[in-house]
Amino acid sequence: MCAAERNDDVSTAARISALLTAFRPGDDALGVSELARRTALPKSSVHRLTGHLVTHGLLERDGRSLRLGLRLFEIGQLATRQRGIVDAARPYLADLREATHNTVHLAVLEGTEVVYLDVLRGPDAPRLPSRIGGRFPAHATAVGKAILANGPEARVQAVIDAGMPRLSPRTVTAPGLLRRQLDRIRTEGIAYEREESGPGVVCAASPLLDAGGTAVAAISISGWSNRMRTDRVAPAVRTAALALSRGLC
Repeated sequence: MCAAERNDDVSTAARISALLTAFRPGDDALGVSELARRTALPKSSVHRLTGHLVTHGLLERDGRSLRLGLRLFEIGQLATRQRGIVDAARPYLADLREATHNTVHLAVLEGTEVVYLDVLRGPDAPRLPSRIGGRFPAHATAVGKAILANGPEARVQAVIDAGMPRLSPRTVTAPGLLRRQLDRIRTEGIAYEREESGPGVVCAASPLLDAGGTAVAAISISGWSNRMRTDRVAPAVRTAALALSRGLC
């Protein structure tokens, strides 16, 4: 394959990725014009590429608009490593939600963001922006800090180099402060988030470790700052994480 062909393949893959990721939480169906606006692609390219994606089941037509296709869900279910973690963690997450009536999360790190693999919402918990498949900057979440504290230095440096955006008045944006927090988390096995991802929300998280002691994921409990004592729920999160880690090794 010549260089021109390789570049064209990369360009096509990038455009397809842009189209599929243009859909956001809450979107149902989007028109070609809106997809073109969100991706900055010409409408002619959007027409052509979405036609191919419809043919292969990755998009579905809804009148003159398009929605994500069922084939994408089927592909997602084939992510076996994540599926195994979700299946193993679900009983522990259910127990934590039942015991605390708060929202519990299972998340992994991808780049500088956490991706939520499972979310069990509690009846007494705030309505959080987290959702299955959703992303959040790692430095502003307890699950993210739990994973960063128990992994290679390159992960931490990548987060710092990305700029650590401020999501709330309490978001940690200073590299030195983040590193001090990670040192404490590494020692105690518990990470806290105190209104760093949004006002009024607190969280306690603990990492899931592989046989070598590296975090592969993290679980957490989130609730209202005026209702949930993070120091009281932290032991339960830590105990569940340790038991789950043993099962994953």
